[in-house]
Amino acid sequence: MITSSPIEHLNLPNSPLFGTDGIRGRVGDVLTANLALQVGYWAGIVLRQAADDVGPIVIGQDSRNSSDMLASALAAGLTSAGIEVWNLGLCPTPGVAHLTATSDAIGGVMISASHNPPEDNGIKFFGSDGTKLAKDLQAAIEAGIRGQSGSHVEPERWGQLYFTPELITQYVEAMKDSLLPDTSLAGMKIVLDLAAGAAVDVAPKIFTQLGAELICLHEEADGDRINVNCGSTHLGSLQAAVALHQADLGFAFDGDADRVLAVDNRGRKVDGDYILYFWGQHLSQLGLLPNDAIVTTVMANLGFERAWQALGGTVVRTAVGDQYVQAEMASSGAMLGGEQSGHILSPQHSVSGDGILTALHVTAIVQQSGKSLAELVDSSFQTYPQILHNVRVDDREARLNWAKCQPLQDAIAEAEAEMGNTGRVLVRASGTEPLIRVMVEAESMQKTEYWTKYLVAIVEQHF
Repeated sequence: MITSSPIEHLNLPNSPLFGTDGIRGRVGDVLTANLALQVGYWAGIVLRQAADDVGPIVIGQDSRNSSDMLASALAAGLTSAGIEVWNLGLCPTPGVAHLTATSDAIGGVMISASHNPPEDNGIKFFGSDGTKLAKDLQAAIEAGIRGQSGSHVEPERWGQLYFTPELITQYVEAMKDSLLPDTSLAGMKIVLDLAAGAAVDVAPKIFTQLGAELICLHEEADGDRINVNCGSTHLGSLQAAVALHQADLGFAFDGDADRVLAVDNRGRKVDGDYILYFWGQHLSQLGLLPNDAIVTTVMANLGFERAWQALGGTVVRTAVGDQYVQAEMASSGAMLGGEQSGHILSPQHSVSGDGILTALHVTAIVQQSGKSLAELVDSSFQTYPQILHNVRVDDREARLNWAKCQPLQDAIAEAEAEMGNTGRVLVRASGTEPLIRVMVEAESMQKTEYWTKYLVAIVEQHF
């Protein structure tokens, strides 16, 4: 029986399993087939109990070598809890969210570590509405895994597993339907960096169907190469390809295609701040942006915030993480939000962040404007110099408790006092990688570089 597996064999950390984006880590450490089996079983038990009617659970995965193993173990756990499983195979994370929300599924699961390197992986849950699973349900699943759950009723029958890649067509059609009627991308030459990940099938298909001329990079699913010197965290090859092919613009997705960054026709990076600015203007002109409000995180550039305010709009900042952006949007009724990293949320079009959908809308906005993306960038805003430096800290407990380091707190206070209202500092532990992130933003690059080096040295000294 699933529940008889010794808890100690799972090598569970003292800190919670569920982070800001599900369960994530290096495969073979905490993240094992045994853990995935237990996660699947207890997710099945918890979601059955929470549902009025017991429907299926949708599973998708990216191209990592460990994704098949984890998806199989998770499906075994779910079916042992009496749950029917629809396995989509290789697909973008937003595809899982969409199909969960538009079917009678009681939940969805994506096997992916997003932009992380190939040796990492993760298990990300969605509720029946396609949004991230509620924290109380995550806690209940973890309690079961840790042997702390109350009594529960064992299922009377096993669930069935079905391989359903054909359902992805519904997701593709929904993305096309999100565009204005008769939208065509004919005449646009576009470079797509598919990061050897979850976007390799869907993104070229939909851009081609809409008439675009495509040049694709890293277009084959490859578990050894996913996110390696490619995708949204490594724009060099995309920038070179846009210049070589004299393309109108380019897009780079991350491993699970829930985020995207763009490159303009001059080879310049166009991040989530610019995407929010352009898409915000477009929605505002259509009367589809309530109070002209955009929700973003503390990472958003001051240049973007002040430019949007100059247009009469409002910028609302949250903690880093799309779950915080989504929660604020849900409570305030905002219709556009996202992160500088390219994770963009447009609830009138999608229940989750969607890199491919975002790229489609940015392309359509550029084409309809009659201008190049570079011209749109030039007429928008100037960013403040901003440096983000990542310091690797493998000690999970020390990393998560970084705020208790008094020398670091003193150094942050010193930097903030010196810069006043001309700059800012943000130090945080990554919720998805073994990193402490140090971000400094100031009016001058000299100040930005000085305080970044100073703070990074303090982190390296004490961690």
